[in-house]
Amino acid sequence: MRYSTQLDYGKKIPLHDEEGLAAMRVAGKIAADTLDFIAPYIKAGVSTAELDTLCEDFMRAAGSIPATIDYHGYKHASCISVNHVVTHGVPSATKILRTGDIVNIDVTPKFNGWHGDTSRTFEVGEVSILAARLVKTAYDAMMAGISIVRPGVTLGDVGAAIDAVARGQGFSSVRDFCGHGVGQKFHDAPQVMHYGQPGTGVVLEEGMIFTIEPMINVGTYHVKVLPDKWTTVTKDHSLSAQFEHTLAVTASGFEIFTLGAEQR
Repeated sequence: MRYSTQLDYGKKIPLHDEEGLAAMRVAGKIAADTLDFIAPYIKAGVSTAELDTLCEDFMRAAGSIPATIDYHGYKHASCISVNHVVTHGVPSATKILRTGDIVNIDVTPKFNGWHGDTSRTFEVGEVSILAARLVKTAYDAMMAGISIVRPGVTLGDVGAAIDAVARGQGFSSVRDFCGHGVGQKFHDAPQVMHYGQPGTGVVLEEGMIFTIEPMINVGTYHVKVLPDKWTTVTKDHSLSAQFEHTLAVTASGFEIFTLGAEQR
């Protein structure tokens, strides 16, 4: 394994070769396929526990294992975050989806030691105009950050691009959570903030692999973690939406590993 000469918060940043990228293509495809698979099941009346079981069964049938199970004591194959839940929503048999909800499903299958990490926010039936605008903004913000990735760009540039999209719609980008390096480790360097100052931070190099996963709130960016130590909600109880892709920095730009079937 090669490493960048740069450090991120004192940690070495891995630089992956073609063998690593090939492994990530497989893990990333399983992750994306899981979300493609679960989409038709996301409807009013279904519990988040049911969705979690379906995701787990799909990932295992594909030859992978859900990396979240037993990660720091977490017991589920996915994180499922509804409405004002920002991230790390814990699946539950008593949490039943209703028409008008927005729900983020985050999965990380581990295949042959490599992690594919992705999430999408889905709409349950017809949602409010505000909710639909938030979901679109979260996706657009993620893609704005991804679109400028190439060697020589800084992570500050990426964060600023994401934050500009959120603020342009009157929304805010969560600051307490970030994207991260990923590969043979679930969470690695670098940390990828979803706000920042252009020209600052780690300079991107070919071979870096990380997630970009902005959480966009209708209200302020302030959040709080509930007593279960996982579920994170907006402090002002406003809606939150998130999208996540895993990607690599290539010689000329980027490669996304977690594109859904309709995007490939």
